[in-house]
Amino acid sequence: MIYGYAQMGEDEEALGLFKQALVEDMDVNDFTFSSVLRVCGSSTLLELAYRIFDEITVKNLGMWNAMLIACAQHAHTNKTFELFKQIESVGMKPNFITFLCILYACSHAGLVESGQYYFQMMKDYGIEPEAQHYASMVDLLGRAGKLQEAVQIVREMPMEPTECVWGALLTGCRIHGNTELASYVADRVFELGPVSSGLHVLLSNAYAAAGRWEEAAKARKMLRDKGIKKETGLSWVEEGNRVHTFAAGDRCHAKTIEIYEKLEELGEEMEKAGYVADTSFVLKQVDGEEKNQTIRYHSERLAIAFGLITFPPERPIRVMKNLRVCGDCHTAIKFISKCTGRVIIVRDNNRFHRFEDGKCTCGDYW
Repeated sequence: MIYGYAQMGEDEEALGLFKQALVEDMDVNDFTFSSVLRVCGSSTLLELAYRIFDEITVKNLGMWNAMLIACAQHAHTNKTFELFKQIESVGMKPNFITFLCILYACSHAGLVESGQYYFQMMKDYGIEPEAQHYASMVDLLGRAGKLQEAVQIVREMPMEPTECVWGALLTGCRIHGNTELASYVADRVFELGPVSSGLHVLLSNAYAAAGRWEEAAKARKMLRDKGIKKETGLSWVEEGNRVHTFAAGDRCHAKTIEIYEKLEELGEEMEKAGYVADTSFVLKQVDGEEKNQTIRYHSERLAIAFGLITFPPERPIRVMKNLRVCGDCHTAIKFISKCTGRVIIVRDNNRFHRFEDGKCTCGDYW
């Protein structure tokens, strides 16, 4: 029942049943607790997750791991480390999932030395790193700009690099504009045989960001030739029992006129506050003004504008996105939170971002 309510977005009902289960001293397993953590899926509710976690007298490792990943996703990195120490102090042995959680936290906080420390610690517990752990280390080093060290990790892996590992390295290439290494990675990826559209898109985006439009077009053509469809970027906002979904440049919503008017109004306020659009995130070969127009109407901005004209000022605006928030939108949302005085919470496919007063909990590292 708790899982069902959580899946349906009935947060209060799910939490109510969970609290009742605790009061009646019913057994709570890690599956149930993980469902409740999904309900506590914003920074404003993570404190509630802490309290619920503390109320559970007998915790299994699955619950500890669920709490670890929740903290890591919300950029509560110090709390993640603290929980890991508690796992050790109660005499519980971390497993391979525990280390995946802690490496994720290090990667998304840019803590290279900490990540290397925990990666080495796996041997102390007799755990052989699997491909996912190597992918986490490659992700950590790649995001930090240590691409050659990331390549060394890949070369020294005791197993064949997986799509996940190459994808992590390709992400680092995209972030730091290393198209030469991206091309090398692409060759290795194609040797794997059929792979997800995500890797092809990463390669295309890496070329486009460097202005190498011909190579970007070839990568996109390869997608089409293989019959692989690029996933459409979507953002959505819940209003009561309704879900409002937006794509980039979407003009199908009933409140389209008000949404675009709000974005125009915000654009003027943001520019006065110092915002300058970074059009390098427009991955199409178009002129400057069209780039500005394209980036201004990304799906997350439309969803946020809808939230601004729909929800009262005291209510945080919560947006879900199926892809990674682009760098310019991340900057823009910081400005929007500053100019409007609103709390904006965005969950992309990487992590939670909580924007308030011009800052984001991710520290601009995601």
